[in-house]
Amino acid sequence: MYRERASRLTGAVVWTNTPDGAGDGRPVLPDGCMDLLWSEGRLLVAGPDTRPYVPGGRPRSWAGVRFFPGTAPALLGVPAHELRDLRVELADLWPAARVRRLRESVEAAPDPAMALEGIALERAAWTTAPDPLLHRLVERLDEGRPVSATAAELGIGTRTLHRRCLDAFGYGPKTLARILRLQRALALARSGTPYAETAVRSGYADQPHLSREVRELTGMPLGRLLGGG
Repeated sequence: MYRERASRLTGAVVWTNTPDGAGDGRPVLPDGCMDLLWSEGRLLVAGPDTRPYVPGGRPRSWAGVRFFPGTAPALLGVPAHELRDLRVELADLWPAARVRRLRESVEAAPDPAMALEGIALERAAWTTAPDPLLHRLVERLDEGRPVSATAAELGIGTRTLHRRCLDAFGYGPKTLARILRLQRALALARSGTPYAETAVRSGYADQPHLSREVRELTGMPLGRLLGGG
């Protein structure tokens, strides 16, 4: 069973997922975010996805902190493009001795998710805050604005924007815009909005365009993704 709540860290979400049989093995879809993860004694980082991620092995319990798009690299100290489509051990990014102490503290905590949140909050307290321009970029693209117009509005050249997006999001602004549009469409479709209306309201040319993008970014048709077979 999946549960989430807003974090005390601005923009982040704290979540847990325990095996219940119904959603085990369900793919994790691209959403523009990165996560700090805990499962069975391991601290990991989920990089930004450009394709669906299907957890391997037997079902297991997870806890995580999902960071607002573009904010995790500053906290982790690594460019997002180095982690694109990867799950890596936190010890590969931070000193092993420090990660060992963090792992022991999470393992001893009555609530691993809250302990993870504490790690994120402590890190954020002494890390330079993410560039607010990145937050405005996400907001503009999530409104469906074109990349070129957004770059001009933010007063940044397209090449510079692309380079900064690689560091912050793991991919360029056009890919970020596609992923944010996908998430808008999925939210509408899950609320019961007809697919044709979902396509128009999300910024797709038409329903076939929506269908192609969903299949390309998630690996399955929209109806199957939403549980309709």
